[in-house]
Amino acid sequence: METHSRHSATQEYPHPFIHEVKMTSAQRIRGVVVGSVLVPVRVAMAALCFLLMWPVARLRLAGLSQEERCRPVRGWRRWLLHPLMLGLSRLAFFSLGFLWVRVKGRRAELKEAPVLVVAPHSSFMDMVALMPTRLATVVSRSENTSLPVVGALLEFNQAVLVSRKDPESRRRAVAQVTERLTSDGYWPQMLMFPEGTTTNGSVLIKFKPGAFLAGLPVQPVLLHYPNKLDTVRWTYKGTSWMEALWHTTSQFYTNVTVEFLPVYSPSPEEKKDPDLYADNVQRLMAKALGLPATDYVMEGRVPVKKLGGLSLPLESPARKTLKLLRANGLGAHEVDAALDRMIDRCQSGAQGSKASSEELCSILGLTGKQAPAAIRHIYAKDEAVDVRPLYLTLAALSGRVGFPSVLHAAFTLFDAEGRGSLGALELSDLMGALLDFPQRHTAELYAQASGGGRLTEENLLRVLTTHPAYRRVATEYMQAEEAGSQPANRKAVNNNSNAYDGSLQDDKKFD
Repeated sequence: METHSRHSATQEYPHPFIHEVKMTSAQRIRGVVVGSVLVPVRVAMAALCFLLMWPVARLRLAGLSQEERCRPVRGWRRWLLHPLMLGLSRLAFFSLGFLWVRVKGRRAELKEAPVLVVAPHSSFMDMVALMPTRLATVVSRSENTSLPVVGALLEFNQAVLVSRKDPESRRRAVAQVTERLTSDGYWPQMLMFPEGTTTNGSVLIKFKPGAFLAGLPVQPVLLHYPNKLDTVRWTYKGTSWMEALWHTTSQFYTNVTVEFLPVYSPSPEEKKDPDLYADNVQRLMAKALGLPATDYVMEGRVPVKKLGGLSLPLESPARKTLKLLRANGLGAHEVDAALDRMIDRCQSGAQGSKASSEELCSILGLTGKQAPAAIRHIYAKDEAVDVRPLYLTLAALSGRVGFPSVLHAAFTLFDAEGRGSLGALELSDLMGALLDFPQRHTAELYAQASGGGRLTEENLLRVLTTHPAYRRVATEYMQAEEAGSQPANRKAVNNNSNAYDGSLQDDKKFD
């Protein structure tokens, strides 16, 4: 398939990980009045359905050895219990207000497409897609097995379990999924949400390659919730899952449409490259939905956008910090003075680059304890903050120095031995400091900047300012907060003897 141009993940697109139910006062009042009657009844009915599912789920695998549990269930355990579980599942969703599940298109047979890829992924209620797919096998977090009833249902489904925190678990899950998809009909059809997390449905975020690793045909499946109130969605920030459940079950009914698109067969190039395969299916589904296909993704519970191998946080810690400083009365001169104190601290061999909340208060020139504590919370999980990323990003976003100056400062800080070049690990640390987020996939950038030789400051600057993708680090992510901000009025030469003028100046501390 010919590759179409991807929508770039820039700020022009809405934040996909924040959702708030927008209701008028009249709608809220009606929701409280109607919900006080409907919600308890519906939740109680759904809970009863789940309680009835539990013994059915346990009975399905009862008496089977561990070896037998690793094979697909056959015989009476399937032809008797599977329709019973399907009926109870449909009744549970009916109880929650999903009176009708409209289906468009035709679900592909197992031989046509061993996996169904569903998007957009909006909330736990997306499991309604299992009804028209006859309870296809899913992939779930292993932590969900500890939840009451849910663990038994996952066992019934013979779901593939994965722990996101355990790399070995992820490898086992990949192997297990690939084995099932390539079993030539031995295992039942699988259903996967390739986005890997829930969004507000305003865009399609980057698809994970798991469903595409086997290089077999997939059937794209679209989920639509055509309702006046968008109550179903539950995301990283905003409406909680309990609020989503309340708002949804307080409606008289909730519309949902499951749309099956034609089976997508990969090209030879896509079979060799699962990421290309995933990207092209994402674009196809985004086009059918009328949504942008973006490079947004969730990494370690942090929303980021992918840029080559780099991960750029959607919510820049430096922008939050700069806002806090300005809210506490720090103007341009005070920020300049704070930057000087920060770089002095970074260069201090005795004290090191880590600072506590109290030290941060002094470095930033703040009087209260609340703002430094908030900044420490933004940048660090422990008690100390690494001042290096704080300095580098604030220097760029405040508009006091240009990007080459910031890069020169970063290169000097991370070239600890003064070799004039960086190794792969040092580049990873440097980009992590520049972008306020750990960078674990900088091999592509390293190859581009080193050209098979040494990675020098000059080469890295060239790639970050001229490469079609990576130059967005300088032109977008590290762009000054205020339009028209000018760097400090000074001129310098960097350690590669390349002179920059205007916004391309080096910090005086590194001359």
